[in-house]
Amino acid sequence: MPISQGLTAKQVQQRIDTGRQNEPAPSLTRSIKAIFRDNLLTWFNLINLVLGALVLITGSYKNELFLGVAIVNTAIGIFQEIRSKRQIDKMSLLSESTYEVKRASGTVELRQDAIVQDDLLVMHRGDQLPVDGLILETKGIEVDESQITGEATPIAKTTGDSVISGSFLVSGQAVVRATHVGAKSFINTMSGEVQSGESTNSQLLNTINRIIKILTVVIVPLGTVLFISRLLNHSSINQAILGTTAAMIGMIPEGLVLLTSVSLAVSAMNLARHRVLVRELPAIEGLARVDVLGLDKTGTITSGKLQLSKIVPLHQQSLDQVKLIIGGTINAIGDDNETARALNSALTNPEWQPTKVVPFSSARKWSGVSVQQGNYVIGAPEFVLKQVPANLAKQIEGYAAEGYRVLCIAQTTEMNADDLGNVTVLGLILIEDEIRENAVETFRYFQNQDVALKVISGDNPTTVANIASRAGIKNWAQLIDMSSLEGDIDYDRLVAKYTVFGRVTPTQKKQLVMAWQRAGHSVAMTGDGVNDILALRQADCGIAMASGSEAAKSIADFVLVDSNFDAMLNVLNEGRRVVNNIERVASLFLIKTMYSVALSIIFIFMRNGYPFQPIQLTPISVLTVGIPTFVLALEPNYQRISGQFMKQVMVIAAPAAICVVAYILVIDLVGGVQFNLNYTETSTLSVLLTGAVCLVALLMVARPLNRLKLALVLLMAGCFALIFIFFGKLFSLEGIFNWQMALFYLPLLASIYPFFYLVQEVVGKRILARINWR
Repeated sequence: MPISQGLTAKQVQQRIDTGRQNEPAPSLTRSIKAIFRDNLLTWFNLINLVLGALVLITGSYKNELFLGVAIVNTAIGIFQEIRSKRQIDKMSLLSESTYEVKRASGTVELRQDAIVQDDLLVMHRGDQLPVDGLILETKGIEVDESQITGEATPIAKTTGDSVISGSFLVSGQAVVRATHVGAKSFINTMSGEVQSGESTNSQLLNTINRIIKILTVVIVPLGTVLFISRLLNHSSINQAILGTTAAMIGMIPEGLVLLTSVSLAVSAMNLARHRVLVRELPAIEGLARVDVLGLDKTGTITSGKLQLSKIVPLHQQSLDQVKLIIGGTINAIGDDNETARALNSALTNPEWQPTKVVPFSSARKWSGVSVQQGNYVIGAPEFVLKQVPANLAKQIEGYAAEGYRVLCIAQTTEMNADDLGNVTVLGLILIEDEIRENAVETFRYFQNQDVALKVISGDNPTTVANIASRAGIKNWAQLIDMSSLEGDIDYDRLVAKYTVFGRVTPTQKKQLVMAWQRAGHSVAMTGDGVNDILALRQADCGIAMASGSEAAKSIADFVLVDSNFDAMLNVLNEGRRVVNNIERVASLFLIKTMYSVALSIIFIFMRNGYPFQPIQLTPISVLTVGIPTFVLALEPNYQRISGQFMKQVMVIAAPAAICVVAYILVIDLVGGVQFNLNYTETSTLSVLLTGAVCLVALLMVARPLNRLKLALVLLMAGCFALIFIFFGKLFSLEGIFNWQMALFYLPLLASIYPFFYLVQEVVGKRILARINWR
């Protein structure tokens, strides 16, 4: 089969019919079946079902209402996640890469699932191989197999060599015949052993999951002991079941997990509308915590569009001579990066025939070719020459200070990747970068949000600093040439001192990111090329442009579908909104959990029954936690994240729980003895005082108040009051318009705010200040 021809339509169909077709890229979202399974089959849902069955035995059917709340919570979670999945899947299709495939009908662009065995793929620098293959035609390529082997050193390949799926081209281009596709490809047969980046870590979800694990261990044993103690204290079995069920329901903060998951899913959906693809939901939180943002110059600060500005002949060469050599060299090398495209569009092609090609590499920063006319290289002068002469260095520095990217065309006596022999510079090539539209406003916003901007580039540091200055990046004059450093480099000192890092190799980029992380910073890294992959993988948050290489996109946490960095403002704001709001409202969930655990332990040793029935917890859960938290979670809140989740939560949750327990003990001990209140009356007052304490906590959580938040608190308080006035019987509540009861509960209601404030002063500011909650 001729290389130029490719498969016919009939041959393609034969391979599809016999199952020799490649598989689509793995989905970034869970299947609908998995969404239903993971939302329905949870430990807390199992507990709710068991408790519901026990309540059914008592015949008190209205106490089954708590199951309705659990069902609604689960349904909301499923609905929002499916809604988010559909939006993300649409965005995934837009950002999914296509491959250049030679068919008999001509060259076509195909997605990876349309590739069949024996297809001819034209692979370029930065492309990731979707199949195993055999190289049929190349001038020389280098392949990175670190995704498979973990070894980041590029491997040179030539015609006749095999390449494996999951690897990507670091340099050069090649025509590759697909030998193994789909399930038979290496990346699929070895899927369990393939090395990849670690999953994004979520401090928020980790903290919440730790709380859930503790409760998982506590709920069942504590509920069992409480149930036995009720029977031993001569409660009827129905009373024991209802009291124990109420206690266990109160301990479950199921809405907290739901609210966190739904908030992240909704944020991912919102970001998809802003043309940002989120590969992992916790990454939204990760970027919100970032305080150092590493910027790759090309594609982030600049648009990536280059144009040839000027050619400066040296060594008595004429301008026409140098233009001819550059045109012949760049075309013979066959690179297809932006620099090569800029030179190809401006210069003629004399059609030199190469005998040897060394393709461009980010580590070498030059590419070269051997032709009949000699050996020629194009690249960064600092890397082409072992030592740049002083007069030439001064000339280069002058052009760099004007903002030009400076390359050189040189003739060499050797053409090896590690040895060029004697080098003679024939001329300088001045390339211009274009600053991205809105770059200045975008970077100003990040800097105003206390995010330090650092520029890490493979270009001349003076050129990079000039561009950073034009983009409005602070401290742009603090620059360093990384190629000038030798031996053991003190990266920790470098990151503390400099803002602009030029002539950086891919390995050095990774080391810089690691140094910031050692200094306690959360680091995000942007990039679009293969030279950024190590840094993207190391960073806490990786951001890639959709126009960049497939390899970079496969590593990144976010893909900017329109390659527009301005969209990162939406990600930062969405992340901060989610984390800040969850930190703020989580205390409302944990109040119920904390006082339920405390009361369960206390009432094990008391003769009186547990102060609540399941039905009585519903108005407290819905009106002081459920509805308000979903409203507050959508509020704009773009402040810098504190990073102290438990401390923020406990400042309100602990005092509120202490107040609830104190009031219930007063009601039970004083009300029952001094005022001769029966169980129905004490449980009614327990609901009233608990709801009032939770409403005060809601008021504090909602600060700073505005009209919407104040209206929310007043509406919830009004609805809570209406429960007692009109729906008391439904919720097993006694009428509160009794002057004897009023003499008891009105002073307690009046004392709630000052008592809460006093407890918060003692617990929130003295005890918690000494504890490093994380």
